[in-house]
Amino acid sequence: MPDIIHDVLGIGFGPSNLALAIAVEEHNTQLPEDQRLNALFLERQPRFGWHRGMLIDDATMQVSFLKDLVTMRNPTSDFSFLCYLREQGRLVDFLNQKTLFPLRVEFHDYFEWAAARVAHLVDYSSEVVSVEPVRDESGEVAYLDVTCRDPAAGPSSTVTHRARNISVAVGLEPHLPPGTDLSDRVWHNSQLIPRVAELNASGAPVRRVVVLGAGQSAAEAVDYLHRTFPEAEVCAVFAKYGYTPADDSPFANRIFDPEAVDVYFDSPSEVKQSLFDYHRSTNYSVVDMDLIEALYATSYREKVQGRERLRFLNVSRIRDVSVQDDRLDISVEFLPTGEHQILESDILVHATGYRSQDIGDLLGESAKICLRDDGDAVRVGRDHRVEVAPEVTAGIYLQGGTEHTHGLASTLLSTTAIRAGEIRGSLLARLAAD
Repeated sequence: MPDIIHDVLGIGFGPSNLALAIAVEEHNTQLPEDQRLNALFLERQPRFGWHRGMLIDDATMQVSFLKDLVTMRNPTSDFSFLCYLREQGRLVDFLNQKTLFPLRVEFHDYFEWAAARVAHLVDYSSEVVSVEPVRDESGEVAYLDVTCRDPAAGPSSTVTHRARNISVAVGLEPHLPPGTDLSDRVWHNSQLIPRVAELNASGAPVRRVVVLGAGQSAAEAVDYLHRTFPEAEVCAVFAKYGYTPADDSPFANRIFDPEAVDVYFDSPSEVKQSLFDYHRSTNYSVVDMDLIEALYATSYREKVQGRERLRFLNVSRIRDVSVQDDRLDISVEFLPTGEHQILESDILVHATGYRSQDIGDLLGESAKICLRDDGDAVRVGRDHRVEVAPEVTAGIYLQGGTEHTHGLASTLLSTTAIRAGEIRGSLLARLAAD
């Protein structure tokens, strides 16, 4: 039996649980030790990392820096992006840029800076392998036992932590077309930067690269590869006629307001679906207009110069990928006519997005205590706590994977700070009631 019972144990330590760790830390620093929340966060990576594979040097954030880990919840917090800039000596320099959107590498550095300040709450290199419900003397499921691999004791050793509540924030996993096998020549864009570094180190020639996808990551990958391999042809393949601009207009962005979560949560299912469909263009399969225009300008300039390295195969799909000894033969179909062409390529990049991980796979036995709706989706309360069977007092909080209940912002940074505060408030209220 574990010696310590944690009030909350976080599974995964990306921005969502980092924001919760900060909210817990700010709460605890105001109280004597016996009144503090006992929290621990488990992360399978050896250190903090957030989409490292797409930290392209000139890529910028798509949300305002004010939607950082704390500001929307607590504007006076010293964990804010502005406090990070002040500590780095770049506050005035950043303000002189007159932008709301920092470089992605800089915002990642901000996350690392914040994570280092709450490192005492985190066990890195801890991969969760099971979550088991634990019943007390009365038969209630009062605790959850979270078992993870313990690297300090060897790869086959495990350690078990007991908690009254868990916060699941394992992020999204790469989505790939059925039958896709990743290899040295077939990548998902989440590994773009390290894969390109390996390719450059090998000295292998790169004559043609194909990128599948029509969203922001796909367009960024096309632009990055075109710049990185100045002798290679880069082909973008997508089923649309062209990239669709992201709708970041002021009224559309209100779908990410904290109040919009209340509206969405309380709406009938058909209204939820309508809101989701209406506002997909704020986030899904869309590209920043500046990048669209830059790619078009590059393509046009190459046409003028008579050497077209940047090609757009629109209204098209990849139908087959054949692996040869020294290349890939990629069959691309032009959908209006059914005509096929074979692209002899060195690399295929799947910029095909991400999907939420199945909570059943992660929670195992504990998934059986979670209630589901008529569509077999997990039922989640407004406080982000999963609705559970009557005999369960242990809490399971979800950070992500709740678009069906909390709307488009549930997997984005826009409401991360607010959600962390809501979960902290729910935890405190339930612990006080006990």
